[in-house]
Amino acid sequence: RQTVYLANKILCYRKEAPALSIGTVRKMKEFELKYGCNPNQKPAKIFMANGSDLPIEILCGKPGYINFLDAFNSWQLVKELKEATGLPCATSFKHVSPTSAAVGIKLSEKLKKACFVDDVPQLDDSPLACAYARARGTDRMCSFGDWVALSDVCDVTTAKLLKREVSDGVIAPGYEPEALEILKTKRKGNYNIVKIDPDYVPDPIEHKQVFGVTFEQGRNNFKIDRSLLTNIVTENKNLPEEAVRDLIISLITLKYTQSNSVCFAYDGQAIGVGAGQQSRIHCTRLAGSKADTWFLRQCDKVLNLPFKDGIGRPDRDNVIDGYINKNEEDVCADGIWQKYFTTQPEPLTAEEARAYLDTITGVSLGSDAFFPFDDNIERAHRSGVMYVAEPGGSIRDDVCIERCNKYGMVMAFTGMRLFHH
Repeated sequence: RQTVYLANKILCYRKEAPALSIGTVRKMKEFELKYGCNPNQKPAKIFMANGSDLPIEILCGKPGYINFLDAFNSWQLVKELKEATGLPCATSFKHVSPTSAAVGIKLSEKLKKACFVDDVPQLDDSPLACAYARARGTDRMCSFGDWVALSDVCDVTTAKLLKREVSDGVIAPGYEPEALEILKTKRKGNYNIVKIDPDYVPDPIEHKQVFGVTFEQGRNNFKIDRSLLTNIVTENKNLPEEAVRDLIISLITLKYTQSNSVCFAYDGQAIGVGAGQQSRIHCTRLAGSKADTWFLRQCDKVLNLPFKDGIGRPDRDNVIDGYINKNEEDVCADGIWQKYFTTQPEPLTAEEARAYLDTITGVSLGSDAFFPFDDNIERAHRSGVMYVAEPGGSIRDDVCIERCNKYGMVMAFTGMRLFHH
């Protein structure tokens, strides 16, 4: 009864409360959830085992169990990424893994168009909005219905971008009053908006239960920064600043991605995340194919597809993905193209796609564990990878180094595994 009373009291208070400043924290001991991972898993709640206050306040909506898993994992990612880069950051999460993460640097005009933000004149004035536009625009198929984390107080421009995407919720250290009002109109007033105390530090020991058995371990507080990239084992040892930044983005993204995982990064953002695969080459292939799609979405033939007016953003995402990757529906075929386009588009041929991708270089790649075979390096090369960071420690390290040397790549051994489960 007390749990229901507290939750209801908070829900009622939330609707009437004005936007709060970043330093104000509304106290809440626990929060009752509708159910756990699945509707049959009841009762469900979040609470602090030591009886202290939760480090969050819920400003709108009623987040669920998986929402909070995404919220707390994604917040750790952007908090750590901002500490490492000094830039505002954003990430888009689905089912406890990031689809992307990005820092707040301006987008090129082609990237703006590919991310559907070329109609936002104030975008360049908001580094946080730039980070969000990049993160949400990376893998739009996987980000459908995502959870968003922002490293900084949400401003109006970022809120306007968030409002028009299909999303479950957002977590941030605060919200500008107008930004909060914009977000509160989303999903008929039920959009999940969570504010977290940016000064909250969890206990150094964490616990979880599986099948009634309690697991205990120290939190993964390992710091990822440029010092992790000093052990360069390849002949080419030229690691430019942009690559250092992108490798840090890749590695921090992997720290909060379900293992096994591999992450491609470029131009201040993760562009392909291969998560949760049992085989590392499958991670690399998955991440590489996502990176390829991200690049191809910026080629002229894709940017100039003659869409009909009124095509929704999710439908447009599906059509573009089908156009590039030749999915179940041939969107250029007679009887199908008429649903989406004003005129029949020319297909993007495999030869055209390969020729475009062959112009790409300077991509960075991180892996949460060592590469056991050099096929991962070969696949990475096909997607323009020039810079690699992995722990090292395989009995075939020399083979992977040799393959990197063949293509003039730079590879650093970090000495640190980043498994996450």
